[in-house]
Amino acid sequence: MQIAPLCHHRQHLDKLARTHVQAFGALLPEWTFEQARDELATHVAPNAVPNTWLALDGADWLGSVSLLAEDDPRLAAYTPWLASLYVRPAARARGVGAALVRHCVAAAAALGVARLHLYCEPARVPCYARLGWTRLDHLPLGALQVVVMTIEPGSPHV
Repeated sequence: MQIAPLCHHRQHLDKLARTHVQAFGALLPEWTFEQARDELATHVAPNAVPNTWLALDGADWLGSVSLLAEDDPRLAAYTPWLASLYVRPAARARGVGAALVRHCVAAAAALGVARLHLYCEPARVPCYARLGWTRLDHLPLGALQVVVMTIEPGSPHV
């Protein structure tokens, strides 16, 4: 498995945008494929925010993760974000998600990010805690209750 910036593998842009809308669209019911594609298309610099990385197995993509300044306007108090972590069903339970999270945290550290955030459903908290993330907040986000978690990318324990 290789992790590479989406901007170097733009042939996956449309499929990834469709997948993101299917996977995360319940949080943003008005979000369209075109909006998702246009957002992902702005991720053009391999070492900047915003950015999206793909886990690749040859020419096939297994999953993705993004580093964003803002993930959801309702959570503007926190920035930047590890966002849109997605692993295709056939690639789950193989360490792809953990590798993508570690890659995003390392990229954030290289960019000088002092504190990185993510939000997840409470059931996912143990997965992120094993990767060094800690709880910061618990709040409603639309119909969901989410946990905001944080990590210090440049700290020695990461």
